[in-house]
Amino acid sequence: MFGLQELFPSWELKLLATVIVPMVAIALAYLVRSIRRRVIRRLHPVGVDLVSSAVIVGLVILTALALADIWGQTEALLDQFGVLRLDDRAPQLIVTIIVLIAVQVFTGIAGRLLDDITDESDALTRHQREVSLRVTQLTLWGGGIIVILGVWNVDIAGLLVGAGFLGIVVGLAARKTFGSMIAGFVLMFSRPFEIGDWVAVDGDEGIVTDITMMSTRIQAFDGEYVVVPNDVIGNEILANRSRNGRLRTEVEVGIDYGVDIEHAREVALSVARDLVDVEEFPGSSPEVVIDRFDDSAVVFVVRLWVEEPTPREMARARGELIAAISDRFSEEGIDIPYPQRELSYREGHGDHDTDHRDRRSSRPKTEATREEE
Repeated sequence: MFGLQELFPSWELKLLATVIVPMVAIALAYLVRSIRRRVIRRLHPVGVDLVSSAVIVGLVILTALALADIWGQTEALLDQFGVLRLDDRAPQLIVTIIVLIAVQVFTGIAGRLLDDITDESDALTRHQREVSLRVTQLTLWGGGIIVILGVWNVDIAGLLVGAGFLGIVVGLAARKTFGSMIAGFVLMFSRPFEIGDWVAVDGDEGIVTDITMMSTRIQAFDGEYVVVPNDVIGNEILANRSRNGRLRTEVEVGIDYGVDIEHAREVALSVARDLVDVEEFPGSSPEVVIDRFDDSAVVFVVRLWVEEPTPREMARARGELIAAISDRFSEEGIDIPYPQRELSYREGHGDHDTDHRDRRSSRPKTEATREEE
């Protein structure tokens, strides 16, 4: 048809052409898509999709014909699809081309709709947009292929039965992989966390840096990257410390038994209030709760809310609270107890020991003592 079989006479050249022709077609398809992205904002999007889709479908058909011509199978391929009998197969060919172009167009429309939803609202994250687009593409292409097979009178029932058995075999062989994939879909729609959230799951804690269909990546506080499979996240208890936009930190403070408890409590509460802007963040008032009697102190707990919590912000808030309480207690003369030991002696205890030592030294010498001397 194109005379390519004579152009590539040897097996080596045929194999080389079989590799080069699809690569050229893929490069041209990427070029078409690049041009489409540049002009789609200035021209009518649906029209641009129609033209670009028609060009891409044409590239696919030409690539298939070129490969068949290289291996001398052009006539067999055309006869198989009935191209040489246009009066009988022309409607099927037209419907096939229309379906392929329609799938391409609807895929582009779906991508633009998802982009608009992602840019204009928080209904979808970038990760959810990508997953939704891939699912939409698979659905559209799957439906298009089924329609095309039906147009060409291919037994779809047999294909579905074979695909069902293949799915069972693959599912049993890769059940953990599919489990992670299904868990990825569940995470996408339930949205228990997003990129940038501070989470703790299965003993690992850190900031979520990436969410894929198979796993979630967390950066720990020591700089270590942890990859957690999505099925593990689905089966373990998950703590999202960034979900509510604030987090409470607690500091235990002990005071001496001789200190006025209520006065110490008021001082600690005043210090905590100085660190929080209650007017800007209503409902974030700190609390001071008397907790217990310890061995040498009355212990109370200072509770402080931290807005927009991060590990660094939580550590900073605790450090500032401890330093401020220590300084203020020193100013107020409030003692914070620390372990102390007092040594006392009974009267005559030293004389008793001296007399005992004297009595031991005045005992008569035994045979063993004389031998030692």
